[in-house]
Amino acid sequence: MTLRPLIVALDGPASSGKSSVGAAAARSIGFRFCDTGLLYRAITWLVLQRGIDPADTEALVRLVGEVELAADDQGRLSRVLVDGLDVTEPVHGAEVDRAVSEVSRVGQLRAALLQRQRAITTGGRIIVAGRDIGTVVLPDAGLKVFLDASAEERARRRAEERGFDPAGPEAAAVLAELLRRDDLDRNRPVAPLRAAPDAVHILTDGNTFEQTVDAVVEAIRLRSEMAPAGAS
Repeated sequence: MTLRPLIVALDGPASSGKSSVGAAAARSIGFRFCDTGLLYRAITWLVLQRGIDPADTEALVRLVGEVELAADDQGRLSRVLVDGLDVTEPVHGAEVDRAVSEVSRVGQLRAALLQRQRAITTGGRIIVAGRDIGTVVLPDAGLKVFLDASAEERARRRAEERGFDPAGPEAAAVLAELLRRDDLDRNRPVAPLRAAPDAVHILTDGNTFEQTVDAVVEAIRLRSEMAPAGAS
């Protein structure tokens, strides 16, 4: 499959599968992939490590220069480096999960990361995942996809990944945390989570992982066929 060098904005709520689905879709069509949420996770990890007050916006912005995304062996920008140290594993921890929405809602921090995120798309042929990619970061992306699932479905998947009893207290806590993050992300004053008006909306409740990947790939294929030469 030969596709035009589209820039694809892939948005959705926490645990909607943006990162795993986006990476798999990119791999299948030879695109690059970047989950911009890693930048916010990395800064949140630094905040926690250093005991920085999330309300100290100047301190948050100063952290931006310390964070770098690096490619893995498949070309995905999935590794997180801080001062050259690989912190990819700890930035995915539960403590970061709980704190990242509070940090990422800071408008000055989002503004400081804007050009960094846009620079990643140079050359096209990339899927960029996040919560405000199609609405703020890349409003002119050649294709915008909003990947969604009910909070209950997202919580079920995350609990399953962590080996929790689906009827147990840990699974209930996962659902409560997702609902809390949804509320923060959708109601933050700067770049709230929402689908772009022209986004392709994909609801994944009941889908297998492979079905969702196929749906994203099909949306890219259709848009590539429609796009004029040189479009991104």
